[in-house]
Amino acid sequence: MSRVALATAFALLAFAANSLLCRMALRDTAIDPASFTSIRLIAGAITLWLLGWMRSRGFSVGGTWSSALALFAYAIAFSFAYVAVTAGTGALLLFGAVQLTMILVGMASGERVTAWIVIGWLLAATGLIILVLPGLSAPPLLQAIFMLGAGVAWGIYSLRGRGSTNPLRDTAGNFIRAVPGALAMSVLYWKHASIDSKGILLAVLSGSLASGVGYAVWYTALPRLKAIAAANLQLTVPLIASVGGIMLFGEPLTTRLVAAAVLLLGGVALATRQAMRPTRNN
Repeated sequence: MSRVALATAFALLAFAANSLLCRMALRDTAIDPASFTSIRLIAGAITLWLLGWMRSRGFSVGGTWSSALALFAYAIAFSFAYVAVTAGTGALLLFGAVQLTMILVGMASGERVTAWIVIGWLLAATGLIILVLPGLSAPPLLQAIFMLGAGVAWGIYSLRGRGSTNPLRDTAGNFIRAVPGALAMSVLYWKHASIDSKGILLAVLSGSLASGVGYAVWYTALPRLKAIAAANLQLTVPLIASVGGIMLFGEPLTTRLVAAAVLLLGGVALATRQAMRPTRNN
């Protein structure tokens, strides 16, 4: 398996782990969404800076303010949405918005939409619908808007990552730049602040491992992926998160989940068959 494929697989697993950690924290602990986001981004920034410093004592951060804004918008909207949106509905809203954003930008930038991409997208979307349909309900309008906004922001962040030449530097810089916005949100939300030790631990794990390291690895893979391929690949995250729920929480392995897996992974395979750009290094 190529390094790009390994990096992509690791990043998608990290995204799924992050989803599980966020759900666990915001549903099962006392931590509020603003505090969770602040701790998550601070933990990610510290972890990434330490990793860079260990690699080079002269390490300096990269990234841009626009990418940091997209990262912050995703993180805060994601946290506030999951306070009231169910897991299935949230996944559908989030990754539907990610797909729409990245595919539209990919088409606008001249990526050719082949029959395989269309068929793959339809199969993958069908698998995703089958996967989340049992939990679908009409979400509160405000939280639904938050989750759609999180998806658009994550799509933009992923698209901007395709131009990264130093993923660790850029991701570290983006996290560091996103921290002030998160702290400002925590100050504004101070009257509703709530925190506990378990919530802090989950936020740190989410920020340092699932977010910080996972996003840096994702930035490593993105320059080699077309926008449409990157969008389709992220459709696997809800499925991976569901498998994680089976392993961690004892949720049953259903026929519905197996059918969704076949359609989702098969559709992604079709849509991404030309995802890797040929280079002289591979």
